[in-house]
Amino acid sequence: MDMRKNIIWVAISMFLTTALALSYATNVKAEEPYKVGAIFSVTGRASFLGEPEKKTAEMIAEEINKAGGINGHPLELIIYDDEGDATKCNVAMKKLINQDKVPVVIGPSTSGTSLAIVSVADKAQIPLISCAASKKIVMPVEKRHWVFKVPGSDIHVAQRIYDHMKTKGITKVGIMTGTTGFGASGREELLAWAPKFGISIVADERYGPKDTDLTAQLTKIKGTEAQAVVNWSIGPTQVLAVKNWRALGMENLPLYQSHGFGSRKNIELCGKDAEGVLCPLGRVNIGRLLPDGHVQKKVVMDYTEAYEKKYNEPISSFGGHAWDSLQVAVKALEAVGSDRAKIRDFIENLTGLVGQHGVFNFSPSDHNGLSKDDLEMVMVKGGDWAIAK
Repeated sequence: MDMRKNIIWVAISMFLTTALALSYATNVKAEEPYKVGAIFSVTGRASFLGEPEKKTAEMIAEEINKAGGINGHPLELIIYDDEGDATKCNVAMKKLINQDKVPVVIGPSTSGTSLAIVSVADKAQIPLISCAASKKIVMPVEKRHWVFKVPGSDIHVAQRIYDHMKTKGITKVGIMTGTTGFGASGREELLAWAPKFGISIVADERYGPKDTDLTAQLTKIKGTEAQAVVNWSIGPTQVLAVKNWRALGMENLPLYQSHGFGSRKNIELCGKDAEGVLCPLGRVNIGRLLPDGHVQKKVVMDYTEAYEKKYNEPISSFGGHAWDSLQVAVKALEAVGSDRAKIRDFIENLTGLVGQHGVFNFSPSDHNGLSKDDLEMVMVKGGDWAIAK
């Protein structure tokens, strides 16, 4: 009899345990993923921007998920390659909005592709955090309500270049700019800010992104009273400008590049010809040169060491853009969840975020959150970056 009772009690216990387990499994399910859309120029003419951006974003997403996700929600990163093409970028943006239903998008890589979709973001009321530099991406703010960006603005770059020129007594400058959206925006700022720094533009040369020789432009500048040259472009023409400048023996006219030059691959491609070239860059490029007490030192070195270990290649400004944009998106998701409007409002009021390109302080009147002081003037020395004097 006792044995029979024991069997009954064991059966009842097993039944209750199973029922409770089934009830728990039915009522408690894993948190839904938080989606982040990304558009990068992974291939095509701007792949030197998009490839490190994609790698960086994937690395960060992997780290976040290994650590338990965002408040328990896995991070689902959905990346599309626009190949540096505005039409393909537009298609990718609409796919992220309508098919993938993401609450926030990071990228694109270039100013041209970013400008091609800012109106899409505003119309769809979805936060866009661009990885490109033109001020027009976020200005005027009243027409860019849903759009932000993380690279230093071309305004700040022009100012930083002219600041350095003033310390060297340079007052006459020849400029040469690409006809891309990035180059056109840079040219506009160089022309606008020159008189405010007591600088005269004595030559204003332009060229296409596929040009293979810039000797004519540089020769014209050489024939003027210019005391320095500013080149503003992305891609192969940056390297071409350096090589042609050196071949023409123009070392007596310092060559300043825009922040588009911010990759050690450009130094490698230029070789010894790059020695002495100057450019203002985000401090992500010079983590090892920063003093130990610098506010950005830890985040820059953590990223530098993790990226170089994972991919066996040096970091660049461009991967740093993906780091900054994704971190902004993640901070918003942590704070307010996946509601688009709440994400937008959170980003607009986000301050004190230490990133790869500076300390971000967004506001309703500033959707970039950086200043010229977040840029460091560097020069190529011994085949690497050095802080310029």
